Amino acid sequence: MRHIVLIGLPGAGKSTVGRLVAEALQASCTDIDAIVTRKEGRPIAMIFAERGEDAFRQLERQEMEDALAAPPGVIVPGGGWAAQDGALASVQGRALLVYLKTRPDTAASRAAPQGNRPALMGEDPTLQMRQLLREREAFYLKADAQVETDRKTAAKVADEVVALARSRAAW
Repeated sequence: MRHIVLIGLPGAGKSTVGRLVAEALQASCTDIDAIVTRKEGRPIAMIFAERGEDAFRQLERQEMEDALAAPPGVIVPGGGWAAQDGALASVQGRALLVYLKTRPDTAASRAAPQGNRPALMGEDPTLQMRQLLREREAFYLKADAQVETDRKTAAKVADEVVALARSRAAW
């Protein structure tokens, strides 16, 4: 068995789908952003504002390593994790990497109401999401598999991820 790591834009459904996949596989689900937020005692946007993105990425990288060292489960990093130097290489052979592919406008409509995403602070979340996709998609496309999330329920996406994990002998 290997870990299952879900990547994609903020608002792609990684956290929700991750919990559903973990439940279906009777595995743990590690939400990296939630762990960093809890340990730091403040939202990610505040960590970015007070300490900078580099400090946040260092915390994120450490939590990913801790999660990868644990027994196999579902790991959900933030949307920018995959685009960091060495991130994808760090999971190679240790995880099935699944890109939850979502259109920028869909991701923006899902992510914007939460208001805790530093990359989306500003006037036009859809425009910002398009920019994030341009910057990150080359990394996302290096995943072992892709699952389209537009016009699908989280349960349907989770079912597809579970089927992929089983067909790829990850679980």
